[in-house]
Amino acid sequence: MKTQTKVNNEPTLFNRSRFKPTGRPLFINKSKILNEIEKLGKEESLVSLRNSVFSLEDELRSVKTDKAGILNIDSNGDAITMSQKYIFDQLDQIAESQTIDRAKYYVERFEKAITQVKTSKINDINLNRWKEYDDIRTDSLWVIDKRDSTGVHTAGYWGNFIPQIPNQMLRRYTKKGDWVLDPFVGCGTTLIECQRLGRNGIGVELQESIAKKAREYISFERNEHSVITEVVNGDSATINFSEVLKKHNKKSVQLLVMHPPYFDIIKFSKNPNDLSNAPSVEKFLEMMNTIVGNAGSVLEKGRYFVLVIGDKYSKGEWIPLGFLTMNKILQRGFLLKSIIVKNFEETTGKRNQKELRRYRALVGGFYIFKHEYIFVFKKR
Repeated sequence: MKTQTKVNNEPTLFNRSRFKPTGRPLFINKSKILNEIEKLGKEESLVSLRNSVFSLEDELRSVKTDKAGILNIDSNGDAITMSQKYIFDQLDQIAESQTIDRAKYYVERFEKAITQVKTSKINDINLNRWKEYDDIRTDSLWVIDKRDSTGVHTAGYWGNFIPQIPNQMLRRYTKKGDWVLDPFVGCGTTLIECQRLGRNGIGVELQESIAKKAREYISFERNEHSVITEVVNGDSATINFSEVLKKHNKKSVQLLVMHPPYFDIIKFSKNPNDLSNAPSVEKFLEMMNTIVGNAGSVLEKGRYFVLVIGDKYSKGEWIPLGFLTMNKILQRGFLLKSIIVKNFEETTGKRNQKELRRYRALVGGFYIFKHEYIFVFKKR
């Protein structure tokens, strides 16, 4: 049995200056960092190990202090990229261990994070370096201050998807090269994120003019991964998705993303097949059910379906449109994996009507909508 010797009374012999690592990426010489980690694993006491860790951290602060050449990548070097914060967090965890055995366990885990890649079947997240993905959300409450407006993303189309949602969902539920289907593609937000992240995307838009705009926006976004994106002008209730995929020699998609109209809150067109023109909630649910069935038929078994939808207030009554739609999808046999509540402050409508909305809420005895739902389903 291994003995674990605590050395709480041993002094810390290395004094670190104040330093706050950032999330910026560092280009690391793999063989040299592994050589330094191997040295850590051979230390026999916590004092010597801690001092070795602190010396290594000092070298990693900048090229000027890097005596081992870990940050100096030559043309033939075996380079890897890791965030500065992640590296320092791992080294700090080693240094803060209370026993030598625990410290060496963390050393071995850090070595594994550098040498081995462990991913799941549905995404590219390296589980051996899971702490590096601190920008990927895992809780069920999302408070988003403002939409991502980088690149070609635009808020000019009222009711448009905020890019952060497809970005998160693509990273959680797809791998590079996977295929994504968005039956309500609008101005192309999902496909823009597909192009950025190296996923192939197909979007369907009912209005020809909007479909044209989507193609234009997407064409202006860099396609450094050389993926395929296609915007189809048509009705997602009747379009033959199998035929669309067949053109690309595919039979299924790995992620289904839907951001439909929230019934008649915003009128997007005069087309009777537009969900925003449904004559009743019941008809809306019927039309939505048809689209889910049609698009869901090409979703690969065991893969995910993301629905973003909000509720509606009409004639003094709160209509739980999100949960009514959720129940329709569950009746189709999908498995509910998560319900995320998303609050987004900066929309054009909210920005211009804050005082009026508050007055109406006080008069009408209701509470102002500040959330939408992100339902995550899995195809059985």
